[in-house]
Amino acid sequence: MTGASLGLRSGSYGSVQQPSGALLSTQSPPYLFRKPSKISLSGPRERERILPRICNFAGRRKVRMLLLLVASAAVLSFITVVSKGDDASANPDTRMAFADQVQNFVDASIPPLNNFRPPFVPAKKKKVGITTDSQQESATTHNVTHISVPIFPPKLHPCDSFSSPPPPADKRRIGPRPCPVCYVPVEQAALLMPPSPSASPVLKNLSYFSEDNLIANESIGGSIFGGYPSLLQRNESFNIKESMMVHCGFAKGKKPGQGTGFDINDTDLLEMEECDDVVVASAIFGNYDIMQQPKNISEYAKRNACFYMFVDEQTEAYMRNSSGLDDAKRVGLWKIVVVRNLPYVDARRNGKVPKLLLHRLFPNARFSLWIDGKLELVVDPYQVLERFLWRKNYTFAISRHYRRFDVFEEAEANKAAGKYDNASIDYQIEFYKREGLTPYSSSKLPITSDVPEGCVIIKEHIPITNLFTCLWFNEVDRFTSRDQISFSTVRDKIMSQVNWTINMFMDCERRNFVVQAYHRDLLEQRKALAALVRPPPPALANDRLTRAPPSRKLPGKISMRRGRDKRPGSRRHHPRAAGNAGNR
Repeated sequence: MTGASLGLRSGSYGSVQQPSGALLSTQSPPYLFRKPSKISLSGPRERERILPRICNFAGRRKVRMLLLLVASAAVLSFITVVSKGDDASANPDTRMAFADQVQNFVDASIPPLNNFRPPFVPAKKKKVGITTDSQQESATTHNVTHISVPIFPPKLHPCDSFSSPPPPADKRRIGPRPCPVCYVPVEQAALLMPPSPSASPVLKNLSYFSEDNLIANESIGGSIFGGYPSLLQRNESFNIKESMMVHCGFAKGKKPGQGTGFDINDTDLLEMEECDDVVVASAIFGNYDIMQQPKNISEYAKRNACFYMFVDEQTEAYMRNSSGLDDAKRVGLWKIVVVRNLPYVDARRNGKVPKLLLHRLFPNARFSLWIDGKLELVVDPYQVLERFLWRKNYTFAISRHYRRFDVFEEAEANKAAGKYDNASIDYQIEFYKREGLTPYSSSKLPITSDVPEGCVIIKEHIPITNLFTCLWFNEVDRFTSRDQISFSTVRDKIMSQVNWTINMFMDCERRNFVVQAYHRDLLEQRKALAALVRPPPPALANDRLTRAPPSRKLPGKISMRRGRDKRPGSRRHHPRAAGNAGNR
């Protein structure tokens, strides 16, 4: 085979240069030349020589296998090119939605929530024009391997590397203080809300006792509002089962807030039922506290979260005169709900009803944040929920006491401060001791404390947490209103039967998102003490223009003043001295 029959390539683009001895049967313009094949057969004699050789060569078994592999590689290459084209033509909005969500998890400058689109994985596309079974199998394998949604490496939580330092040292402040807390931006916190309720261990269905014809039976403790559960019913309520019926306040009436002893206007009840996301609640009874307005609340929380303040008629009358309470019953962010026919005489015990039974007053809410009336919320509620519930998959969170960890010490402190009747506190402690209550020790770890600081409660409304607060309220109704004393008993009885725990975070972290004020009675006492302080007696007329009292004079200043007063013609000298000078 000569060079004339195969052709010679020259130039960087691989054009064919014909040799000078080759004659073309038909002369055509250069732009009509067709690119000759790599193997050119000039005539029939050449075909007769080449074809038998190819047939003899291709008849070998190894050559046939080689050709089959080459053909398969060509088919796979073609499928890869087509698939890449299909992936590139996928919906860009679908691809970017998932990427934006992952990137925004660690980027504080994310777009508003209105522009957020949840991640979506498109369905697999079927290939068109593929006939053989092997090609269909290859196409299916390609779809499984190459997902059209980009895969990102796992990202750490922005606060994982944050270590909470102790409160700053300040010798002038020896009491409890706030410490730094790592919060994610509000937009990220809202996106991290669990899409579905958390699992409730063992308990799935929880219902409540209700009876219209209740008879007072104070011998067993409790109240008509609580339903007077017997000791047998109390003990049975700690036996966790899949379906349970327990006492949980509101024992009379049609539903919570209607003829139950904690009565609320029907219009307010309907609005409370519409709260289906996050509720922030507080209460002031007996005009005991000064209402505090939340601060640093995002527009998203203002639109989606509910802010409710429960008051009695006495507090409502004071608010109308001092806080500008209008007919819409709103003061700032707070929606004011007036409660009538309070079940207890003690205002503090009445406050335990919304504090522990928010899931009954807001039956459709998913999460709740309770703060005492004396507290001022200064962090967005979605950030608080993300920090203390969602980040570690907790369903209940409460801060531990900043100083006391033992229930026995807490009881003695309550008696010393006159928080409640000493005999009632002793009776409650003795009752718990007979049930097995022991002082707190390191053997209870990982439980870090038996005494909470109950002014803040963060909760997800699921059956197990609702049961916990119901049984906690029953202890407050039966014994003293000091809920710190009964907290650990209810917690330990439930935790001994189900795999459930409580996030007891540090008190300094609580003081980071709420600012604590004084009760109204303490503020009034301070004002009264300030008014009793008598001002200093007025100076005598003769001594008003003289030198200061000896106890307040400095020797150097006294001598200087005397020297100036004796100078003739001085404007600052004593009038009597001026008269004497004139006489002289």
